[in-house]
Amino acid sequence: MFFGLFWGDWTILLIIPGFLFSLWAQLRVNMAVERYKSVTLRPGMTGAAVARRILDSNGLSHVRIEEVPGELSDHYDPRTKVLRLSATSCHSNSVAAVGIAAHEAGHAIQHGKSYPFLRLRMAMVPVCNIGSNLAMPLFFIGLLLSYSASYLSTPLMVAGIAAYGLAVLFQLVTLPVEFNASRRAMRCLSGSGTMSESELKGARSVLWAAAMTYVAALATGLLSLLRLVLIVGNHSRRR
Repeated sequence: MFFGLFWGDWTILLIIPGFLFSLWAQLRVNMAVERYKSVTLRPGMTGAAVARRILDSNGLSHVRIEEVPGELSDHYDPRTKVLRLSATSCHSNSVAAVGIAAHEAGHAIQHGKSYPFLRLRMAMVPVCNIGSNLAMPLFFIGLLLSYSASYLSTPLMVAGIAAYGLAVLFQLVTLPVEFNASRRAMRCLSGSGTMSESELKGARSVLWAAAMTYVAALATGLLSLLRLVLIVGNHSRRR
């Protein structure tokens, strides 16, 4: 029956590893931020100040820095060329805050240098947004129709899988973007003498933990995609 998609199908077991990986990754980033937000740099070296220095030294003085509400809401907006930092990252001089701010500055550098994977991710955003919104509705409608032997069921489920695949592809493209931004950030922090070796180690730990959340998201997406493919295969064999 339809609810077997959730409870009566062994493929639901595929979700468990991804869930556990995501949970572990989120715990790691929370622990890393918590640990290194108590380790501070010299006064005046706030996240915003370091990000500004990195941007200016890379010819990006036109990129503005804005404060936004929320925790870990830091991001670079390539459409408006604005680097947005949470209050913590903006005003704190902790290793965690400065590392996160430098990472976002790394994205701005990518944009300024037309980093290929960032350009690809930006181009994919509109299509992937549509795909992620349509994926599960298409799949579930197709699944419901499969119980009435409708000829539309399989095409709809396949269309849903294809749309979901776009979202997974977006997650895949995101990985090199995030890892590259972290490498750029660490290079800037190391080359400018902003941090000592021990502080650099802490910043690297924070950024590595954050990167693992993207790896976990990709793993979860791939396992969910595999599950959808197996469900379609099982239904096709039963018809």
